[in-house]
Amino acid sequence: MADPMSEIPPRIALFLRTLGGGGAERAHLNLARGLIDLGFQVDLVLSSGQDREIWEIPPGVRVVDFKDSRVSASLFNLIRYLRQERPVALIPTLHYAIEVAIVAKLLARVPTKILVPEQNNPARDVMSEEKPHRRLLIPLFMRVLYPFADAVVGVSHGVATGLAQLSGLPLERIRVIFNPVIFPGLQEKAQEPIDHPWFKPGERPVILGVGRLQEQKDFPTLIRAFAKVRQTCPSRLVILGYGPDRPQLEALVQELGLTEDVDMSSGFVKNPFPYMKKTSVFVLSSAWEGMANVIVEALAVGTQVVSTNCESGPAEILNNGKYGHLVPVGDSKALAEEILQVLAGKTMQIDSNWLDQFTLQASTRHYLDALDIHVKELGT
Repeated sequence: MADPMSEIPPRIALFLRTLGGGGAERAHLNLARGLIDLGFQVDLVLSSGQDREIWEIPPGVRVVDFKDSRVSASLFNLIRYLRQERPVALIPTLHYAIEVAIVAKLLARVPTKILVPEQNNPARDVMSEEKPHRRLLIPLFMRVLYPFADAVVGVSHGVATGLAQLSGLPLERIRVIFNPVIFPGLQEKAQEPIDHPWFKPGERPVILGVGRLQEQKDFPTLIRAFAKVRQTCPSRLVILGYGPDRPQLEALVQELGLTEDVDMSSGFVKNPFPYMKKTSVFVLSSAWEGMANVIVEALAVGTQVVSTNCESGPAEILNNGKYGHLVPVGDSKALAEEILQVLAGKTMQIDSNWLDQFTLQASTRHYLDALDIHVKELGT
């Protein structure tokens, strides 16, 4: 007689501090969807369930909320969880959830495998930290703790290189796996209606930026570029996102006399894909990135992209400028010129199979390969 326990699908846990509105959180939820589709049980383990309502958690995912105000306070809860549930793998994301997950696994003394996905350019992330102790602790934790991970992943080649330099891990120890960005149903989501007057037929062209309103995304350069574009081509700018820099950005819009043609009122939007599909050009103005998931999303719905050639991600996604326009970081004049080129009809066609590497199916399989978990054992 077959052992009933052997028929229970393996459990994989995804651990985050909280469900903020960033690309890393969206990628983690997409990964959960991919694992569910392959027959795994998936737990979304949160230090704090704050902001859960802003995302659609995939059906079949069990949410485990420790309700801890700080991720470090989740250590003992996570140890208990690992001992009780004994998932085959634990995949944390972002600091300090990664560090807490590795320590918890070591203290729990369970066979759970740990996969660490580095989502951002680590050196630039550390440099941008406002608190000096974090600038010291993150590289130290990487050097001490990352060697205990069963697999370490960079979400782009640039991230992998930076991670090797900062952590001391050999570059060959770090796998490059692009985030699971393109998922089944994305095109249907892109067809949903938008309740925004600027996206109605017959309106002026709209330029779109999406991201957290903070230093990394460098929206001041996009706003200054738009001021130059508007001098030549009547158009509008929409920025979707929220964050600490909103007051400064609003002040810049007012200073440049753009209040009638710049809209940041929507804030974080759960489904940005209809905006991307209906916009005339999608622009990424970041000073640095890990992968720049939003570029993949824009390409997937057929939108032209202008991006800074920042470290790292955009050049890899755009095939060094073959599939989108790349400009220097912080150069509002160059950014405006390329936006005007797109608005004038200079478009780039993308090869049909190029985006396959960014699909949910491809990324999920690569994650399981990195963990040495064989899907065929589940009968899929």
